[in-house]
Amino acid sequence: MIQQNQHLYSVSAMCNVLQIARSTFYYETSVSVEKERQKARAEQELKDEIWAIFHENRRVYGTRKLKEELKIRKNWIVSRRRIGRLMATLGIQSKYALPSYKPMVTPPNEATYRNVLNREFNPTEKSAVLVSDLTYVKVGGRWNYICFLLDLYNREIVGYSLGERKDAALVQRAFATVKSDLGAVNIFHTDRGSEFKNAGIDALLETHQIERSLSQKGNPYDNAVAEATFKILKTELINGMHFESLNQLSLELFDYVHWYNHIRLHGSLGYTSPVTYRNAALKKVV
Repeated sequence: MIQQNQHLYSVSAMCNVLQIARSTFYYETSVSVEKERQKARAEQELKDEIWAIFHENRRVYGTRKLKEELKIRKNWIVSRRRIGRLMATLGIQSKYALPSYKPMVTPPNEATYRNVLNREFNPTEKSAVLVSDLTYVKVGGRWNYICFLLDLYNREIVGYSLGERKDAALVQRAFATVKSDLGAVNIFHTDRGSEFKNAGIDALLETHQIERSLSQKGNPYDNAVAEATFKILKTELINGMHFESLNQLSLELFDYVHWYNHIRLHGSLGYTSPVTYRNAALKKVV
């Protein structure tokens, strides 16, 4: 009350009326001011941490992952509503997917392979199931293509390739980058794109005794994890970027895959990275 009316009456007069010692008023005032300063400092520290996490992770984290990262880094429990409010104050917003259009249509693979995977997207063994798909990105004004090989066990990108043509050679080059033992793979699942139909790929699968599995024609949900991963790639890397050369895309993709596998929090993995999830599972086995 005294603070609110200082512009109207003297502090001494109000203290006399309220029978409060002036020293008590000034002490309480200083304590209140210090509390406000501490609150402001804590708020700024939180804003700084949100800003740092957001930009360290390619400006893709929303309130849910920022909340988890704050808990991991600082052991701070912060509500998503508060984080959202501070993000608005900071003028930052997670990237979102833009409308996409398919620049190239290829005839479907009419092979009679059945859908062995049957939407069982959570295998219990590492490397047991690899899924794959291709997507496109403009490089120097022309369409280029990216192929990923994903381990369904921990959603890790275990192999990838990029090139100017959407063909079987692109898939074979992705297999050539896989560092783990292909002999541990039981199933290789894809959609019915003709790029996955090739004598070289057939020979590779036969050599390692890997069973081929194909989605039903025209049903993207049969390869939902691969489809979702490419949507993430487009949102977090491709959209808004301008690639002048294949070499530039290659460097950006190398950096992105490392971040995706080793750092990025995945909700389906309990908000850990694929590599962290895999290593934790190995420790449990040991």
